[in-house]
Amino acid sequence: MSEEHSTPVDFRVAQVTHVLHDYGLATSAVVLREVEGARREISIPVALPDATTIYQAWHHLVGRRPTSNELMALVLQEVHADVIASRIVRIDAGIYFAELDLMTTRGRRVFDCRPSDAIAVALRQPVPAPLLIAEDVLALD
Repeated sequence: MSEEHSTPVDFRVAQVTHVLHDYGLATSAVVLREVEGARREISIPVALPDATTIYQAWHHLVGRRPTSNELMALVLQEVHADVIASRIVRIDAGIYFAELDLMTTRGRRVFDCRPSDAIAVALRQPVPAPLLIAEDVLALD
């Protein structure tokens, strides 16, 4: 579980605009664009399986067997936990860090996670949870 932010962080609402894979370079990325304002974008590198699961979640595709993020979404629904938001909180040495903000029957909980997991779980909610990007992260890209 991550700690609460000690200083206020300004977040911008974003949406998935592309899930990309370059077969020549064997690299994948998910592109997020802020919804309002300058509409800046960030491209977050992800592994091919993560790009695939984000694409499937984004397009509401369900496989014959649940993926990890589908399972997580089902478990959260079953235990009555709501995803408040998925946040991209910082970038350090080229690595993006995210958190999943939940409201549970025991109160609010914030969990450190990979951006790919945060994005996929947010997209798998019955009502998609907001994807938020820290202003500092948008300013760097």
